[in-house]
Amino acid sequence: MSGLSLGLQLGYWGPLYPEIHVELAKTAESLGYDSVWTAESWGNDVFTPLAWIGAHTSTIRLGTSVAQLSARTPTSCAMAALALDHMSGGRMILGLGVSGPQVVEGWYGQPFSKPLARTREYVSIIRQVLAREAPVTNDGPHYPLPYNGPGAWGMGKPLKSITHPRRKDLPIFLGAEGPKNVTQTAEIADGWLPLYYSPYRQEVYADQLKAAKPGFEIPATVTVSVNENMEEALYPVKAMLGFYIGGMGSKKRNFHKELMGRMGFEEEANRIQELFMAGRRDEAVAVVPDQLADEISLVGPKERIKEKLQDWEKSPVTSLLVHGDAELLTTMAELTL
Repeated sequence: MSGLSLGLQLGYWGPLYPEIHVELAKTAESLGYDSVWTAESWGNDVFTPLAWIGAHTSTIRLGTSVAQLSARTPTSCAMAALALDHMSGGRMILGLGVSGPQVVEGWYGQPFSKPLARTREYVSIIRQVLAREAPVTNDGPHYPLPYNGPGAWGMGKPLKSITHPRRKDLPIFLGAEGPKNVTQTAEIADGWLPLYYSPYRQEVYADQLKAAKPGFEIPATVTVSVNENMEEALYPVKAMLGFYIGGMGSKKRNFHKELMGRMGFEEEANRIQELFMAGRRDEAVAVVPDQLADEISLVGPKERIKEKLQDWEKSPVTSLLVHGDAELLTTMAELTL
């Protein structure tokens, strides 16, 4: 039996609501999966589908991966989390992330500046709401409470949640990539949600995770593909990396591209972005190194995946979040649990 737990990563929707999600969550729960995760980008929100899934399950933990900071104020986010925690019987995990400047400024109409300071304030306010020890206040520049800036009536006063949170220690995880962001995550959060992680390059984040408290969780999303053909198995991973490295960010700043550089593939990362932004997406995907795609995933014949799982067990990762159909979920449960 592995020391790793398993989670179901549902992500965000495409054009339509994926009705299979509830059945997948019920299947994962019956197989012994520890958690199920939903996401938001610029389409569906992250809390509504999680509430729907929570109503159809009874034991599996419910995580947001991730709730975007700019989508709602800290107190609004805390309200959603404490409500879901009550309704699910204490199964909520609040995963948060800053997203990126394209989404924050283009979709939410918010400034992206000072993401680390904003995250720290955001988490502090949510912790105050959950603690419910005093009316919530914040002197920081990003989320001042009470608000007395331009347009204020000057009538705001600190408030304490009417609803008593079920848990003061409702776990807060952070999605983070940059070194400073991961360092802050280890300091102020209960868990870290890496976008992609290599158990073979633990040194990339080793120093940043030193401040993590006992019980700190690291659920890592990992693509799983049982396939005798390695080229076919790796293609979805390479396509994902090509999209994130080439298109999820601007020419000036792309956090995913920078991470790939820190993992030892800077030259390839630059070329991927160059090709992707020139509209040559297939070529960009082809440049993604097979080695990197293989390290952050579990692909190939079943025996190979079982062997690679041992390398993940030796890493700081505590849970593997997988996306797939019922057959894949069952295979991973057999190999891991």
